[in-house]
Amino acid sequence: MKAFPMFLATSGRRIVILGGGEQAAQKARLVIRTDAEIIVAGFEFDEELRALAEEGRLRLVDAHEIHADLFERAAITFVATGSAGADGALHALAKALGAPVVNVVDRPALCDALTPSIVDRDPVVVAIGTEGTAPVLGRQIKTAVETMLEPRLGALAALAGRMRSAVGQRLSARARRDFWVWVFSGPVRRAHSSGSERRAAQLLKARLEEGPGAAEGSVAYVGAGPGEADLVCLRGVRRMQEADLVVHGPDLPGGILELARRDAERRVAADPVEVALDAARSGARVVLLAPGAARDLPQPLREARGLMIEHVPGIG
Repeated sequence: MKAFPMFLATSGRRIVILGGGEQAAQKARLVIRTDAEIIVAGFEFDEELRALAEEGRLRLVDAHEIHADLFERAAITFVATGSAGADGALHALAKALGAPVVNVVDRPALCDALTPSIVDRDPVVVAIGTEGTAPVLGRQIKTAVETMLEPRLGALAALAGRMRSAVGQRLSARARRDFWVWVFSGPVRRAHSSGSERRAAQLLKARLEEGPGAAEGSVAYVGAGPGEADLVCLRGVRRMQEADLVVHGPDLPGGILELARRDAERRVAADPVEVALDAARSGARVVLLAPGAARDLPQPLREARGLMIEHVPGIG
């Protein structure tokens, strides 16, 4: 990666756009839904920008008024005049006046930050970047993601946010994770996506009142395939995203572990089967990664009692 993906905080800050034409209007459309103060500086302004200013959604200033104060509290400054020469000059001016983060349209070499393609289900936001190399590909990926995420998903995330404190007070870390997996994978999400938002909230609160059951340990024996992360089957990836612990032998390619949940424990063991069983008996949800297809379930797993054992073969 040549650019690290992050989300910029905009509350109490401003976004500055230098330029007043169509390119500047495009950037205004991109950022208008944030809570930042938006300031557009130019000599002449597109009708769309004038309309947004009349609605009070952004502020227009004359380019002669560009000074250091303009960039105070600026989360990002866009340079978007449509002229390569003017863009270069304004980039230099903005940096000289202290703009901390500058993006120049279609000039990756002059950008401190790159603009991604965005899928907006506020507060759920997906950003897709190609480091400026393939914007058309980024838009194609955006289209695919748009079809994956239901239009009401943001409202469900907002409901979860309102309930997060109550869930945190009542449930342990493991139980919280199980609870939210149930919320976003089961009847709550289905009810919400179908338009039954009240029913979804009732289901969520009723489940929270029930409280967690006893933590049940499990082992998912997952075939890691020939060593490439993109060849692990979908169910195997899901189990790695749910695991408390990922256990494997010393001969497993390291790239596979990138698929695991970031805060899951990773452990290399000479006898990974025994380590996995011990952890599962303590209530942990364990993924045991085996190289290759892992077509045969090890005998200790076949004979294990009182645990949920799942066999997820991989590609040979």
